Amino acid sequence: MRSLSLGISPCPNDTSIFFGLISGRIALPGFALDLRIEDVETLNRLAAASALDVTKVSIHAYAHLREDYVLLRSGAALGRSCGPLVVARGPVSPEGLKASRIAVPGHLTTASLLLQLYGIDPSRMEQMPFHAIAAAVASGRVDAGVLIHESRFTCESLGLIKVLDLGNWWEKLTGLPLPLGGIVAQRNLGHNFFRLFETAIRHSIDLLHQAPDAVREFTRMHAQETDGAVLAGHIELYVNEFTRQLGREGESAIIELFARAEAEGLVPACPYGLFD
Repeated sequence: MRSLSLGISPCPNDTSIFFGLISGRIALPGFALDLRIEDVETLNRLAAASALDVTKVSIHAYAHLREDYVLLRSGAALGRSCGPLVVARGPVSPEGLKASRIAVPGHLTTASLLLQLYGIDPSRMEQMPFHAIAAAVASGRVDAGVLIHESRFTCESLGLIKVLDLGNWWEKLTGLPLPLGGIVAQRNLGHNFFRLFETAIRHSIDLLHQAPDAVREFTRMHAQETDGAVLAGHIELYVNEFTRQLGREGESAIIELFARAEAEGLVPACPYGLFD
């Protein structure tokens, strides 16, 4: 049996999607999982070093990983009305962001790429862990911050004001859903493995409905925010039809994001296809 290194984030969508595989309720014949749970920017860096066989990464990071990894068609974080939120302590115009110090959850996150496409210079961005950004904005350490994951749902309790919804901006610009993250696998694992793992992800997603209590408990163990309503809202938003299968619209969204980023010189062009 081959050991297979798997990286996921502690975010509720990832832990709920992969609970079936991690718990052994969903079989992956011929493989034993070596699990690593890290924040997405750490996973991005591990993938850049080819340190993981299969892992969650930011779609932005994947633009730099295409030579070594393929993007699987199941397990993605992609959708509508689910994009990163730029928040501040007080009123700031979207145009005013260009002169602000903005906290981002990592330079290779899709949030960072979207800010650059919006016209924010990377020199204005300060990297910090995603769960620390809301507090950094509230304390005045930075002028604004980009919130992802659970903090999107709790920022108002800190008195923060939404300045820009990057998801809505992208959807109005392109008419497409916003691709945020995806599951990638090393190209040398081969076509048969890709299809096997995609099928296993879909079966694992089915457990969200078949064993909700067990999934909920596992998700709560790893989440930054343990409030049941926040966790449920997070999963409902980020685990959707695109998570099961990207489909033509989901694939088009990723292709469009990369085309725009390549045209702006923000990511390198690559001769390899996104999918095998």
